[in-house]
Amino acid sequence: MDKATVGIIGGSGLYEIEGVEILEEISMETPWGSPSDTITIAQIGGIRAAFLPRHGRGHFILPSEVNSRANIAALKMLGVREILAFSAVGSLKDEIRPRDFVIPSQIIDRTKDRPASSFFGEGVVAHMSFADPFCGRLCKIIEPFIAARGLRLHTDEILVCIEGPAFSTRAESRLYRSWGAGIINMSVLPEAKLAREAEICYAMVCMATDYDCWKTDHADVTVDMVVGNLNANSAHAKALIREIVPTLGGGADCSCRSAMRYAVMTAPAKRNPETWAKIKTILPEL
Repeated sequence: MDKATVGIIGGSGLYEIEGVEILEEISMETPWGSPSDTITIAQIGGIRAAFLPRHGRGHFILPSEVNSRANIAALKMLGVREILAFSAVGSLKDEIRPRDFVIPSQIIDRTKDRPASSFFGEGVVAHMSFADPFCGRLCKIIEPFIAARGLRLHTDEILVCIEGPAFSTRAESRLYRSWGAGIINMSVLPEAKLAREAEICYAMVCMATDYDCWKTDHADVTVDMVVGNLNANSAHAKALIREIVPTLGGGADCSCRSAMRYAVMTAPAKRNPETWAKIKTILPEL
């Protein structure tokens, strides 16, 4: 099985792109279980990309039920070094309109019940830097492609990640606005943290589908509204994948690639052998 260098995480239909050569479908097991679904390996402009539907094909996995450890581990085991993630988001600002695109730079964690949010624990302690949760190098590569398509693009925004599956209350939505947050979703965590632990460059392309529920002069968020706007953005997302992926495959000296170099605190003699063996499958150089 040849390695893939780029991972695409998003909706189940993102790999159905005209002109993209599908090479194989892979069912995988990782030390942390099975990923959300089979992984599609495709060739795009000479780059091998691995497509993984976050919620499974047919969208049957709740945000809090996604096995993000298995998803990220599977991609790393396939050789992925850069992840381009896609997500629908709600807007918390007037200027971020439905169907706009956003590249966030920060995250506020409002999840409550996602215990499997680290590869570490169970006898191996590690503390990594997560001050800048997205790969700045990768974000800068992506941004011009969005702008070149004439799409409204917002950068340097704060993304609030909520537990779900319910959308926010009106009071919560207004609270997040008071914090200066620009967008809201249910899927960036623990995905982004795990990508950093696996030393994979990670960026998220966010597509606004609604104004959440803070905007009283606009219809409250509904599933129909989200799905309609998400489908409208789907063609743009597919075009972006086709254009961006051939430019990736670099970043050997990116700081994301050495994020865990000094992170492990547990003395070698005290490390749980079973846990350490699992970690070594994705971080063999530790």
